[in-house]
Amino acid sequence: MIKTRVPVPLLVFILSFSLGGVAEGQSPLTLQECIDTALEQNPLVLAAAEYHRAALARINQARALPQPTIGYDSDLQPGFFDFSGSLESYLGITFELPFPTKISARGNIAGKDADLFLADTDVLRLDTVFRVKEAFYGLLLAQARLEYAEDDLQHAEDFAEMTDLKFAAGEVAEVEALRARVSASAATNRIRSATNDVRVARALLNFALGRRNGAPLEVEGELHIPLIVSDLVELKELAYALRPETRAVELALEREEIAKSLAYQSYVPDLELGIARHRIERVPTTWDVTFGVTVPLFFWQPKQGEVAEAIANLSALTQEREHVKNSISLEVEQAYRDAATARDQIELFVTDILRQAEEVHNMFLFSYQEGEIGGLELITARVTLLEARRTYADALYGYAVTMAALQRATGQGI
Repeated sequence: MIKTRVPVPLLVFILSFSLGGVAEGQSPLTLQECIDTALEQNPLVLAAAEYHRAALARINQARALPQPTIGYDSDLQPGFFDFSGSLESYLGITFELPFPTKISARGNIAGKDADLFLADTDVLRLDTVFRVKEAFYGLLLAQARLEYAEDDLQHAEDFAEMTDLKFAAGEVAEVEALRARVSASAATNRIRSATNDVRVARALLNFALGRRNGAPLEVEGELHIPLIVSDLVELKELAYALRPETRAVELALEREEIAKSLAYQSYVPDLELGIARHRIERVPTTWDVTFGVTVPLFFWQPKQGEVAEAIANLSALTQEREHVKNSISLEVEQAYRDAATARDQIELFVTDILRQAEEVHNMFLFSYQEGEIGGLELITARVTLLEARRTYADALYGYAVTMAALQRATGQGI
């Protein structure tokens, strides 16, 4: 029987090309470099920055004075459109001058709107940083799973080779040799699956960075991050101070206060000034000056319109502020509890399960070499070791992501 097996070093060499690793001249990216890249290149972050610039431009629009109106009046024309024969004409300019505090209030409202855009941009940046961390750790997890699969394949290849020698020497039955080859085939399939997971994880990270899909990308880092113990009350207070959502709702309240003030200022009259050159045939040219002010004759309209709207918005935002505070508190506590659970799971694996799985596998390997146990027991021990390693990597990934979520919940990271 002729058996073809791909040596693990050659398989890893082939995978290094199929996974689309680092391009020539590029170095692996750290987590901080990935975050910086995303904040510089992610299309949504760039779009948010442009929206903020547009909001800043609206401040000048809000503070701008109304454009003057130039008017020409031609009277007593002897014929239709006979301007040259007109016996009387006016040529003048009219200015509308709003009350100064109204202009200032409109500018302040536009300024608050720009600040609100900036707060929304900070929310987007927080989300982007979290997505980058999640994708970064996801790629590290996929690579760790691939490394475990490669190590498992090496063990399976060694086991198959050892079993073939035992079968040739008549020490084991043919079913043992078949079982070893099936185990090696299963290990090869696990590498294929792990390889695909690495491709997907790399694509997700490229997307989070705002790069094209398939761009060469490699990272350097590890899932082992420090196990941190923090005070939940202090974290909630930090979140209230740092989260852009709390700043946004406070800005919205300030904006509506200004809007209410502006609504009341509708009772304050605006000024209209007109200057015109007055010409009458065979009469010396004169100048006309007119003044006008708005009269709040329909005084109930602002109270029922703009003022009522501002008061209702203030009441709604007050309730929204309480909701935002409760929501942040819940988000911080949930992330905190998840991180604590993941931390406990890691400590359990490090001190107990992972060590025992490695010891049992090594013991069974020695026993199989000595002919004390069958291949099925060794395969079971090896699968158990692989599962323990994978579960341990999952726990490390879970803790890293929950810590990233906790940083997101407390407003840290930008």
